[in-house]
Amino acid sequence: MGKKKKDIIHLERESVIPILKHKLIAALSDRIERKSDRDEFLKLCQRVEYTIRAWYLLQFEDLMQLYALFEPIHGAKKLEQQNLSPEDIDTCEYQFLTCLFQVMEKSNFKITTDDEINIALSAQYRLNLPIVVDETKLDKKLFTKYFSKHPHDNLPYFADKFIIFRRGFGIDKMTAYFIKSKINTIISRLWRCFLTITCLKGLFYSKPREEYKEDTDPVEICIEAEQDDIYVERIRIEKMKLSLSNLFGKVTIQEPTFQSIIVVYRRASKKKETERNIYVKHFRNIPMADMEIALPEKKNPGLTPMDWVKFIVSAVIGLVTVIGSLSSPKADIRVIFAILTSVVGYCVKTYFTFQSNLVSYQSLITQSVYDKQLDSGRGTLLHLCDDVIQQEVKEVIVSFFVLMEQGIASRQELDQRCEDLIKQEFGESCNFDVDDAVQKLEKLGIVAKDTSGSYACVDLRDANDIIGTTTEEIVLKAKQGDNASRY
Repeated sequence: MGKKKKDIIHLERESVIPILKHKLIAALSDRIERKSDRDEFLKLCQRVEYTIRAWYLLQFEDLMQLYALFEPIHGAKKLEQQNLSPEDIDTCEYQFLTCLFQVMEKSNFKITTDDEINIALSAQYRLNLPIVVDETKLDKKLFTKYFSKHPHDNLPYFADKFIIFRRGFGIDKMTAYFIKSKINTIISRLWRCFLTITCLKGLFYSKPREEYKEDTDPVEICIEAEQDDIYVERIRIEKMKLSLSNLFGKVTIQEPTFQSIIVVYRRASKKKETERNIYVKHFRNIPMADMEIALPEKKNPGLTPMDWVKFIVSAVIGLVTVIGSLSSPKADIRVIFAILTSVVGYCVKTYFTFQSNLVSYQSLITQSVYDKQLDSGRGTLLHLCDDVIQQEVKEVIVSFFVLMEQGIASRQELDQRCEDLIKQEFGESCNFDVDDAVQKLEKLGIVAKDTSGSYACVDLRDANDIIGTTTEEIVLKAKQGDNASRY
């Protein structure tokens, strides 16, 4: 806006293939000319999914059985029925968390780091109140013990109380008049101007921290740079040039979002020790600057220390000015009235701004419960398990199709070809996980590696023969036979 520096965030490409499986299979099969080969390819896709699902079945069953001991509704009762010792319960907790972290990694979720949190919260979007977690309501033993035995790199400062996983990025846009926000911005700018002229700005505003200083370089939310990464501009009213068209017309603000956020935590227990509930909550499309709405056990917001300082300093300045004016032999009642009106008006404005922000906060929290929260507990875990299978199947199908259509390739060439195919066919970018895909292809036995390290796939019919008839196919045939016999 105008000559103001832009607030840009650099988002990394992720390993998630952002295409629905059935759409992916349909598009790839349409590129196969011969109908017989197309049918064999569709059969292969089906057998690949059935096989991969069977691989993960036992691991997912262990995850769900372990969580049954710690889920908030019936977990305490099941623990009591098991009659486990405290040491056995600790072991079950560590096993559950280990399985959970493995599933998160397979689903391409990442633990948020301090740098990512700071970048996300270095601006404001819809939430304009300081939201703080009530740490007294959160357990600190669970993750402290777990990470002491299973160290992780770049853990956030709150990792002893809760963990936030994030995956995927998007953009949230809002178009409206934003009358209150514009008025607040104008008043804030006039107030800053007044404080700058009177050399009082240092009393109200501390110097910005080094990492939040505006710069021409984009702020990054990833460590390594990749080609075709996404650069998203944060558009906020506070940074806009409020021209007449912007002031009286509709404007659009935008903020990058986390497509999926999963928060894992345990409440501090006030009851008996056997109640070791673990909460797993899943949110979607959370604006980065409003990420506080996904935090657990939030305190009710109140006036900030800076608001109280503004009240007190404004009152002192007004009082001193009025006393100085009254002591003057030529005191002008109009000047005194203007000063008092300005001071009282600013205090009233600060209070009503807080009340408006409080209403917006309550509305956002309500929306997050009914709209932003996808699921919790067992439902979230089931969603994750299915997510793992869908991603693994898509990786195998894409990599096999590329080898089948484009011939022998090294691992690096296969990686690039798969990314190019996804980009050309679907217009989507992703950081294809070629290592995981090749590992699955080799485990299925449908690719071969030569002495130079290049990979080639077997013939389609041979691939189907190698995998063989799956249990699901036998069940489907039997079901079709039963239905046919009825008629």
